[in-house]
Amino acid sequence: MKTREERIYSGIGHAFMMILSVIAIIPILLMVISSFTDNDALVKNGYSFFPEKWSAYAYEWIFSSNSATILKAYGISIAVTVIGTILAVLITIGLAYGLSKPKLPGRGVLTFLVFFTMLFNGGLVPTYINYTTVFHIKDTFLGILVPNLMMNAFNVLMMKSYFVTGVPGEIIEAAQIDGASEFRTMWNIAVPLSKPIITTVAMFYGIGYWNDWNNGYIYLVKRTDLYSIQNLLNRLMQGIQMLTQNATNISNAGEGLAQIPSSTVRMAMAAIGILPIIIIYPFIQKNFVKGITLGGVKG
Repeated sequence: MKTREERIYSGIGHAFMMILSVIAIIPILLMVISSFTDNDALVKNGYSFFPEKWSAYAYEWIFSSNSATILKAYGISIAVTVIGTILAVLITIGLAYGLSKPKLPGRGVLTFLVFFTMLFNGGLVPTYINYTTVFHIKDTFLGILVPNLMMNAFNVLMMKSYFVTGVPGEIIEAAQIDGASEFRTMWNIAVPLSKPIITTVAMFYGIGYWNDWNNGYIYLVKRTDLYSIQNLLNRLMQGIQMLTQNATNISNAGEGLAQIPSSTVRMAMAAIGILPIIIIYPFIQKNFVKGITLGGVKG
């Protein structure tokens, strides 16, 4: 039974976390409400949780004028996120498991090299030159897949720590005594016991792939048909901003611009972009929390 001090401490902790949760949810809620607000009302009264007039015209405008393109972009985003996440997780598991073995030759050097990439990188220009002249990923599907595929040092070190602290060494030793190979030990024992951290790392990679627009912006110059949903929404936003800034210099621009919900459409695009993450997160939240806390071995 908890003591009075423990109950007070627990209550304060829960209250603090509830406050942080509300602070995190409020901007998302305001974004969604604003996306369903009438554009003129939003321009007149500003952002509000209780808009003067509701309207779904921003979504109607996006899907009526770009429905086929948006669906294709969603498909590309889903494909690159699924493929990239699976490959990145497999690569991370292999490297992290190897680094978790104390007897691995050159383990210290490899760990240092992985950690070094958290402090320094080659820079944008050398990276671009390598990917376009050596790997030839420009204007291909690989342009939005490969640059994020390389192991993230933080994820590698976090998974390596979990293999060391969360996978009992006795089980590994028992498998090796029974004649299991290193790969079989990793795949049949370490990986199933590391579901929380693998789920966590997979979520990190998945969010990174889903939200990425920079690679498409850099490596997809002519093949705009390979744009992900983030690239497409960014391109639509740039088009709206261009029309807004040059309305006085473009004939009939005023009439066309009046039909574009330029303020609410930004909120609608943001809502469309984060919708899959909001839907998926509740299903992996439990494993995500376990992976972040990096539980220890229980005797």
